[in-house]
Amino acid sequence: MSLVLRNKLFPGLSEDFFDNDFFSNFLGQKSSMSMPAVNISEDADSFRIEVAAPGLDKKDFRIEVKNNLLTISSEKQEKQEANEERYMRREFNYCAFKRSFGLPQTVDSDNIKAKHSNGILNVVIPKKEEAKEKPMRQIEIK
Repeated sequence: MSLVLRNKLFPGLSEDFFDNDFFSNFLGQKSSMSMPAVNISEDADSFRIEVAAPGLDKKDFRIEVKNNLLTISSEKQEKQEANEERYMRREFNYCAFKRSFGLPQTVDSDNIKAKHSNGILNVVIPKKEEAKEKPMRQIEIK
């Protein structure tokens, strides 16, 4: 089974996957953070999504599942002020992104887990027992 991004089949890592990103704008200006890189892998028990987002903390992320659609988003706003002797300087920084992944029916969406460490968000999407690959067995001929 494969993950689906916005109703397009995702058979493996390809350029098509990354071309369908939703890039959030704020007041018509591009955010200071580009779309974070994502790695997707599959093993016998689960799918794994790694999102590289340095500078973001776990509190900056939001992960939702609705109707077999997994959405990972982030929104962060910073404000800096400096009062000098003869002037005041203010700088605002806003960054946001949103990525959605269609989940196959074979995943256990109730047991999705996420962990953030060293600028990487790791999301583990377990497969249902019946979807896991069974080991090969030999059939006895009678």
